[in-house]
Amino acid sequence: MLKNFDNSFLSEKIKTVAGVDEAGRGPLAGPVVAAAAVFDKSKKIVGINDSKKLSEKERNILYDAIISEASSYGIGIMNEDIIEEINILQATLKAMEQAVKQLCLKPDIILIDGNKSFACDIITKTIVKGDSKSFSIAAASILAKVTRDRIMDEAHKKYPQYQWNKNKGYATKDHINLIKLHGPCPLHRKKFLRNIFQNEEQIKLF
Repeated sequence: MLKNFDNSFLSEKIKTVAGVDEAGRGPLAGPVVAAAAVFDKSKKIVGINDSKKLSEKERNILYDAIISEASSYGIGIMNEDIIEEINILQATLKAMEQAVKQLCLKPDIILIDGNKSFACDIITKTIVKGDSKSFSIAAASILAKVTRDRIMDEAHKKYPQYQWNKNKGYATKDHINLIKLHGPCPLHRKKFLRNIFQNEEQIKLF
C-alpha cells in the first residue's frame, strides 16, 4: 500500500514526509513542472496512483482532492528558456527545489521520484519508480501532470497549429509532422528539436 510506504519513514525525528515528482521532461515544447505534496500520516485518498496509470478524468478529480486534503503542496515551473539555458535535468531539479520551497510547512524528509536529488537542507531520498510506491510522490505526480497539461491547453489557444490540446507538446508522430509543416514556435525546445531534425534542412530553428 502506497501510504504504508510513506509511513515506514516516520520515526521520533521524522514526523512529516513530502513527496516530489515532475512532469514534462521529455516533450518538445513547453515547461517542465514539478510538485511537492505533504499529507498527515493518517490521510488517505482513494485512487491515488502514478499519474501515468490514470485517465485524464481521474487525474482531474484526484487533483482537486489532493489540493483539498494535502497538509501542504507546492508547484515549481521552469519554462523552455530555462531548459535551453541549463539543460532539462538541471531545470527539473530546479523546479523540484522551487516546489519544496513553496510548502507552507517544512517536512522532515523529502522522497523524490527517480535517482537524482537537489541541494536541500532537508533529508532527501531518491526512490526509483517512486510514483508507483509512495503515496505522496504519486500525489505530486498528479499535481505536476495536471498543472502541465493545463498550461499546454492554454498554450494551444495561442498556437493551435501544433495540437497541444492532444499531444501536450510530446514527440508524437503528428506533432513532429506539424513542426515540419509549420516550423517551430517560441515555446519549442530548440535543443530537443535538433536531436530529432538534425537532418531536416526544412526546419528553421532560429
